[in-house]
Amino acid sequence: MQKNIHRRHDIDALRVLAFALLILYHLGMAYVAEWGWHVKSTYQSEPLQILMLAVNQWRMPLLFLISGAATYFLLAKLGSARFLLRRLRQLLIPLLFGILVIVPPQAYYEALSNGVIEPGYLSFLWQYFTFQPWPAESFAGSHVGFTWNHLWYLPYLLCYTLAIIPVSYFLQTYGPGLGNWLSRFRAWQLLFMPLLPLTLYGLYLFPLFGGINYAVVGDWYTHAQFFTFFLFGYLLVSNEAPWKLLVRLRFFLLIAAPLCFCLFLLFDRVLEEDIIPGQSLIQLIVIYANRWFWLLTVLAWGHYCLNRPFTWLPYATEAVYPWYILHQTITVAALFKLKEFSLGPVIEPLLVFLITVIGCLAIHEFIIRRVPLLRLLFGLKAKTPGRVPSLSPANQGV
Repeated sequence: MQKNIHRRHDIDALRVLAFALLILYHLGMAYVAEWGWHVKSTYQSEPLQILMLAVNQWRMPLLFLISGAATYFLLAKLGSARFLLRRLRQLLIPLLFGILVIVPPQAYYEALSNGVIEPGYLSFLWQYFTFQPWPAESFAGSHVGFTWNHLWYLPYLLCYTLAIIPVSYFLQTYGPGLGNWLSRFRAWQLLFMPLLPLTLYGLYLFPLFGGINYAVVGDWYTHAQFFTFFLFGYLLVSNEAPWKLLVRLRFFLLIAAPLCFCLFLLFDRVLEEDIIPGQSLIQLIVIYANRWFWLLTVLAWGHYCLNRPFTWLPYATEAVYPWYILHQTITVAALFKLKEFSLGPVIEPLLVFLITVIGCLAIHEFIIRRVPLLRLLFGLKAKTPGRVPSLSPANQGV
């Protein structure tokens, strides 16, 4: 397989933008009507569902695909043993710290919103750290006594990090043949071949295991889907040919992806069940075509527009992991406190957004990046005096 290990600024930039989108998406979850979340605003919007649907079909596949791409560079740079040690440090330590310190306020405000507990955070923590089950519906994860909430991405990514090591050995064995195949990639292969495994997952695994359970264990449909996207990212950055093809297809994808979403809405919200032959299978294909075409659109335009050393990129590349860990706790706390003031459907979400951004910026800039222990707890590399953070995806935290 061709070793393509030069810097990919577009992968770095897309990673930053994907996590920025995640912050906006979680803010939207507080205001979208009929969708449950940890703390809901009294101002909820039904039209917001369409915008949220347009994003939630591909936002997490994009993150896992980008993580797979970053893994390719990191494995090539470090080798398997050093790669594994670094990823264990970058994923396990922030996950444990997040569960114990960052996420509990979310569970506290959710339990307060649900009327399960009385105010008093220290009393809540005293019970929370017994790790015993709570009354039903106290907060997400209350049935097991604790939660990782938005940090669920980290244990899933850890699973795929462990799985990719033996896969990489297999790919090295068949590298030349795979590299030659990728070099001869045709448009129809890039557009349609990935739909086959995804559709098979929908046909056979989803009926057995359902959608994501956020618990890792027994989540086989989710693992099959997300690891496939992770592997796609790993393979795509190993060869330049698919990216040249993506750039050539970028205008086609800019039309095809919205059309796929229109078809998705047609099946999801307009057509009644079983009114055309094979409707369930056609709907499955539309779901995964919509997901894959949007991913390709983001990758194509990202590679075309973002593959350059932007001055903001080194700082943002370092900041994105702490922002990811912090943002949802700040959002939930800000929303809970602001709800009592009845600020209206414009002022309230704007203030929650500003508090989230300013809070993440201030905590990262003035505390985390300046304190060695906190750098470790938030998954950052040890600070080297005078060193500018690298643009290489090999140095990304997640």
